[in-house]
Amino acid sequence: MSLIENIIRPEVRALSAYHVQDADGFLKLDAMENPYQLSAQLRAALGARLADVAMNRYPVPSYTTLKASLCASFGVPAGFDVVLGNGSDELIAMVSVACARPGAKVLAPVPGFVMYAMSARFAGMEFVGVPLQADLTLDLPAMLAAIVQHRPAITYLAYPNNPTGTMFEADDIVAILQAVGDSGVVIVDEAYQPFAPASFMPRLAEFDNLLVMRTVSKLGLAGIRLGYMSGSAALLAEFDKVRPPYNINVLTQTAAEFVLEHTDMLAAQATILREQRTVLGAALAALPGVEVFPSAANFLLIRIRGKGKTGDDVFADLLARKVLVKNVGKMHALLEDCLRITVSTPEENASFLAAISASLSSSSGPHHANRT
Repeated sequence: MSLIENIIRPEVRALSAYHVQDADGFLKLDAMENPYQLSAQLRAALGARLADVAMNRYPVPSYTTLKASLCASFGVPAGFDVVLGNGSDELIAMVSVACARPGAKVLAPVPGFVMYAMSARFAGMEFVGVPLQADLTLDLPAMLAAIVQHRPAITYLAYPNNPTGTMFEADDIVAILQAVGDSGVVIVDEAYQPFAPASFMPRLAEFDNLLVMRTVSKLGLAGIRLGYMSGSAALLAEFDKVRPPYNINVLTQTAAEFVLEHTDMLAAQATILREQRTVLGAALAALPGVEVFPSAANFLLIRIRGKGKTGDDVFADLLARKVLVKNVGKMHALLEDCLRITVSTPEENASFLAAISASLSSSSGPHHANRT
């Protein structure tokens, strides 16, 4: 046996690394990022604030000020605290590590966020995926049956779901919380909450097994990598035990505290993106051969149908035109010929619409633009 075979777990060797496409020189619409930066005035003020950070010192690991700002800014109920992660990815990993008892399982609808399954496997847990219905809504009977069969330690419900944009019914989530009971935790992942019409954060006190997880990435702070999770004090205390003691660096901490002093700006940007989601969705639905799925997030899922084009064809053509979207067609059978498009500024949305219109109207293979 080789060194790798001797030391690396078989389930890890079988995995593929999380791939991120190089976006240099592209119109980047593949990662659900907020296209708006801080104003020049705020960037200058932030720079001055960061200049005073003592980078020679470790962070104070309690993060009291940052946590208080997050709770006050984002509607965490009185009496509830948050645990912080280096993005929500780290929070998912922390929960997996804490719950990875022998035989423990993780349950989630599929297609969904890939890190639910990956983190489960990293921790040596079995992942059970329950397919959505054909219209990409939740299959509640199948979820409830899976809960009875597998008794999952962790159940994830993305609200709204990535990559579909689906907003599951609140009553269905309540039914799942009740079915799981005290045999596991249910994590309602609200990564796209700024663009959604509802939240489970105000309902934390109703369910002892409920955790609400969010990130500031979609608000325009993807680069600082900050996630937060709230739930009962007893649950948070256990997850905090497996949190690296200095997991939020001082630059992230300071930048987040600064931006949270300007939540009106973040709210205004989210409003623009919700409006643009409607505009972009209508324009895409008017194109021949394009099906647009309802979305409560800052992206749209579309399916390419007709005119002799597949999702792969259009994706390749968009790449050649220097437009980068997410090709999700191979993630799951339910997503055949589907592309996921980040909602951006009116100008970038218009450029994308021009590119996809040109792709759909061309009868030949992918357009080969100059890549230099």
